[in-house]
Amino acid sequence: MDTTARLDRAALVEALAKIEPAVDAEPDRARVVRAPGRVNLIGEHTDYNEGFVLPAAIDREIWIAFLPADDRRVEITIEATGERASLDLDAIGPRTGTWIDYVAGTAWALAEAGIATRGFRGILASTLPASAGLSSSASLELASLWALTDGTGGGTDGLTRARICQRAENAYVGANVGLMDQFASSLGVRGAALFLDCRTLAWRPVPIPLASHALVVCHTGSSRRLVASEYNARRAQCEAAVSVLAGIDPSIRALRDVTPGMLPEVRARVDEETYRRCEHVVLENGRVLATVAALEAGDLAAVGRLFAESHASLRDLYEVSSAELDALVEIANSTPGVVGARMTGAGFGGCTINLVARDAIDDLRAAVDRDYSARTGLTPAVFAVEPAVGAGLVTA
Repeated sequence: MDTTARLDRAALVEALAKIEPAVDAEPDRARVVRAPGRVNLIGEHTDYNEGFVLPAAIDREIWIAFLPADDRRVEITIEATGERASLDLDAIGPRTGTWIDYVAGTAWALAEAGIATRGFRGILASTLPASAGLSSSASLELASLWALTDGTGGGTDGLTRARICQRAENAYVGANVGLMDQFASSLGVRGAALFLDCRTLAWRPVPIPLASHALVVCHTGSSRRLVASEYNARRAQCEAAVSVLAGIDPSIRALRDVTPGMLPEVRARVDEETYRRCEHVVLENGRVLATVAALEAGDLAAVGRLFAESHASLRDLYEVSSAELDALVEIANSTPGVVGARMTGAGFGGCTINLVARDAIDDLRAAVDRDYSARTGLTPAVFAVEPAVGAGLVTA
């Protein structure tokens, strides 16, 4: 994996011209859109339980350079491989089980929302590792939305765009995800994390001490392996517990409404595995609120403790960590200058997120390079990321 890769508008338009000669004749018609991936600082598996999350859009992105078409056909070529896929906007059809589903699903959801779409010929480039838990799917959906609306965003606000892309993934692709990933990719703020209340959809930026510290991603070298059935099973357990509790107290609509003091009652009414899932979600919501307060107060020691508690909960209660993720967290926590480390994303492979003093990044990289492969047999990648602005048109 190239951990220093960056995308360039002029270079991508030049690549587009090689497959679409009309770009040379009418270069001003070429457009470029981008959408960032995201890391989640804390608040895992809380979004679909109407809870709290704290993601940040990052400067690892998907870009699409495209030439608007006068027909209703979309054709996209992946720059890195030359693979091409297409779809007819007037006959989208069922999902295929490939990456083009995210584009097709977004087109379908835009049509359902009554937003006009236009065909195009495009080339797609990415600095996001696939299946790493950095939300390449949401990034592709947001980039597709901007391309399908001819670089205008369809005249909608960022939250509406996020919800359209979530609809695409839920109803067309078939992944019953919450809003967090699309929200972060759509509404990212440069230099800040985003605190989102997934029930009210109220949100605000939260400062990160970027002058002295950086967000560092450690990739396990193992693709995220949380298959849809496992994800959906955990979600179903949460919903089953809510159904039981709502029979006692109709005001309980989601695990968001369950307080830590109510956990003994939960334990008495559900099986032990379902209880563990509930305990994680209930306490994770509190950790998100505490992390926001700690960041705003500059209490990095508290942030580190909360990261550690979150990772342990995901490992032991929600059971979505892996030996590789645990190894990276243990190596990071033993490295001076690392404030906190935890898995990020849905789990079972992918990446960890680390808050690291800037002068300790090389030490963390050296520790991972030295110890991780010997423990796992895998090749890791360590790279700093910066909080980035949300999806949109690239003009320069």
